[in-house]
Amino acid sequence: MLQNTRGIALRAVKYGDTSIIATIFTELYGVQSYMVQGVRSSKAKNNKAALLQPATLLDMVVYHKPNTKLQRIKEYQYGYIYTSLQEQIIKNSIALFSAEVLLRILPEEAVMPELFQFAFQYFQQLDAMPSGDVANFPLYFLIQCSRILGYEISGTYSSQTPYLHMQDGAFTATPPKMDTYLHDEDANALSNMLNIEDAAILKTIALNGEIRNRLIDWYIEFMHSHTQHMGNIKSLAVLRAILH
Repeated sequence: MLQNTRGIALRAVKYGDTSIIATIFTELYGVQSYMVQGVRSSKAKNNKAALLQPATLLDMVVYHKPNTKLQRIKEYQYGYIYTSLQEQIIKNSIALFSAEVLLRILPEEAVMPELFQFAFQYFQQLDAMPSGDVANFPLYFLIQCSRILGYEISGTYSSQTPYLHMQDGAFTATPPKMDTYLHDEDANALSNMLNIEDAAILKTIALNGEIRNRLIDWYIEFMHSHTQHMGNIKSLAVLRAILH
């Protein structure tokens, strides 16, 4: 069955001499794998392989067969053309990290329209923002993905609740005996980030590189505790180097 759908490219793996297997988060069918033939040959037109690189936003016409592991694409084109994200190393590093997070946390074929809509808009906002205002985007992305998937932090930081438990996912008055937790400056900083609902105001949260990296590490571990298949985020090391 032919169907129009938007997509977010997550991974492209070479297959044979001329083809690619592309993993794409689609609006209608969740994460799907597509065989795209002939895009790496010398005769391929318009460098179509570039459209399948991670974080590319797509408009697609696909053949979809239920219970089929490898689907096919009839047509695909840019669903949004980036103006700066691919050229600016900070934005590009954040985009690749965010695409990999989606790749790790999403089960195949699970349809998640709210998460898709958020992610599609998120990449556009990242592209539109000045490079100096995007440092908090990775942590914001982790927080929002967790919220949409159903595991989020409850409560807020205060002098009465200065500890953030990982296992409970909550701010409490006392530190846990057997748990990784945040407290004081880090707990307060993450509490402020949890209240942000619009990426446009992320720049108002002032975090230095050390705190930001600690919070990203903590939040990834928090997500690991809820998502067994998440695995390691390979692009995290590059992100740390960029957002020092």
